[in-house]
Amino acid sequence: MVESERTRTADAARRTSAARPLAAVCALVAVLTGCSGGFPADPDGTLETVTGGVLRVGVSSNPPWTETGEGAPTGLEPGLVEGFAESVDAEVEWTSGGEEELVGRLERSELDLVVGGFTESSPWSAQAALTYPYTTVPGPDGAPEAHVMAAPMGENAFLVALESYLLDRQDVQP
Repeated sequence: MVESERTRTADAARRTSAARPLAAVCALVAVLTGCSGGFPADPDGTLETVTGGVLRVGVSSNPPWTETGEGAPTGLEPGLVEGFAESVDAEVEWTSGGEEELVGRLERSELDLVVGGFTESSPWSAQAALTYPYTTVPGPDGAPEAHVMAAPMGENAFLVALESYLLDRQDVQP
């Protein structure tokens, strides 16, 4: 009887050990789903705030991608931004400035997006989430240059919505 009791105890321990990884995965999924309400998530709620509201966009002059001056900015990227804003029922509030200043404001959550003819080799990739390239054109040396926009780090729902919009307009040319 002692031997069969040991066997039952060992079998129960094996079943418990095998169930632990599955229980851990289920618990992790429950926690993540409960915390975010879905994937992808925006910790600061950028997409939710912008939708039906105001899209705060920083723009640095870099013709033909962006041109600033009197009135609203012009160029390829302001046109794309206006189209995206319309797709989420938002009004665009433009802020002109230098790249460093605008990326700093993006990091401080004072802006929702920054445009200025950035390429995927942008020095701002450590401070901003760069979108998937929406077009590739020959650069000054003839090598392909993929163009991107800068969004807040971690605001993944916003980034996915923006990238989905840009993907539908992929390979636009200035």
